Amino acid sequence: MHKSVNGLLGYEGLQVINPDGGTEDAEAESQRGRWKQEDRDGYWKMMHKYIGSDVTSMVTLPVIIFEPMTVLQKMAELMEYCHLLDLADECEDPYMRLVYASSWAISVYFAFQRTWKPFNPILGETYEMANHGGLTFISEQVSHHPPMSAGHAENEHFTYDITSKLKTKFLGNSLEIYPVGRTRVKLKKDGVILDLVPPPTKANNLIFGRTWVDSPGEMIMTNLTTGDKVVLYFQPCGWFGAGRYEVDGYVYSAEEEPKILMTGKWNESMSCQPCDQEGEPLPGTELKEIWRVAATPEKDKFQYTYFAHKINSFDTASKKLLASDSRLRPDRYALEKGDMSKAAAEKSRLEERQRAEKRNREAKGHQFTPRWFNMTGEVTPTPWGDLEVYEYNGRYTEHRARIDSSGSIDEIDINTVEFNPWQYGDLSAQ
Repeated sequence: MHKSVNGLLGYEGLQVINPDGGTEDAEAESQRGRWKQEDRDGYWKMMHKYIGSDVTSMVTLPVIIFEPMTVLQKMAELMEYCHLLDLADECEDPYMRLVYASSWAISVYFAFQRTWKPFNPILGETYEMANHGGLTFISEQVSHHPPMSAGHAENEHFTYDITSKLKTKFLGNSLEIYPVGRTRVKLKKDGVILDLVPPPTKANNLIFGRTWVDSPGEMIMTNLTTGDKVVLYFQPCGWFGAGRYEVDGYVYSAEEEPKILMTGKWNESMSCQPCDQEGEPLPGTELKEIWRVAATPEKDKFQYTYFAHKINSFDTASKKLLASDSRLRPDRYALEKGDMSKAAAEKSRLEERQRAEKRNREAKGHQFTPRWFNMTGEVTPTPWGDLEVYEYNGRYTEHRARIDSSGSIDEIDINTVEFNPWQYGDLSAQ
């Protein structure tokens, strides 16, 4: 599917892939997408020198490719179908428990197929979510170089903890995204701990053609308490879209015997069925649907789900929202309102202020310290590199309890709160 775009010098080897077609229409496909011809050429001139590089935070990207959401908010999207974790916690069958929990892990891929880039968080930026499934959620940008985020969610059934350090590889017209991270879910009833390793993701046709996203490879969820695990294979998109979205695999006992087969599409639904030692469905059983994607808004500009809109709204905001919250970012808000030039100016201003703060902090010999997460000193291996693990320190739970017990009904006018993640100077007062 490799094809030089328009046969022009300087575009040789640029890969344009139409997921619904083959190579014949690569040239026509290259003219589609969100870019005007002159913007596309200019962007390619700027970007082609980065081929082969990790571009997670090194390149200042144009606002045209952004969505009005940050990476910290996108982390919260995994909580849309968190009722599946509630079901996993209530489930007596250890294998069905993994069916529910892995279906929860798959459910977010429908939202992750959006082709817009979320904003990189500012160091110290946070996102908090309440009013969803009895859940408390907090995420924080804990490192700028390399960009790292940590998140914690909790309700009566489970706790969820993640340290995430995305790694990317720019390939010209596509971007490979490696989910360097550690995800742990603790189910409270039996105290079992689940570990998740997701597949990598590839964004195709970034500059030339219509952008689309695929996540081919294995997802493995392991019950660290019992040794049971589920291994699911995300099919790569083949010719004319064949196999795209399909997910198949098995829940295995600790002895590596298949117990339940799972099948479905990550953009539609997942089902399961008990199986024999050969992986064949047991006679007299049938496929049972476990998860189905919720209805979505039609012709939404950013391909948002209803839940994504909730994440961006103040309906899910906690009382007395932290001033470091992503919702308050002026560049994000301007983009949401459709003001591209203001969004670009505000993004540039925030990035410059972050650089100035870094210079200031280093000149004073100060060290940045996250508020809600602590560095553990533990380094864990992942398929894509080592990861320094952060852990939730419990302070946010205490912070929320103080606010909730104060009985204060003074609502903060969100419009008067200025976005303020800057905190290196006076941590003692925070």
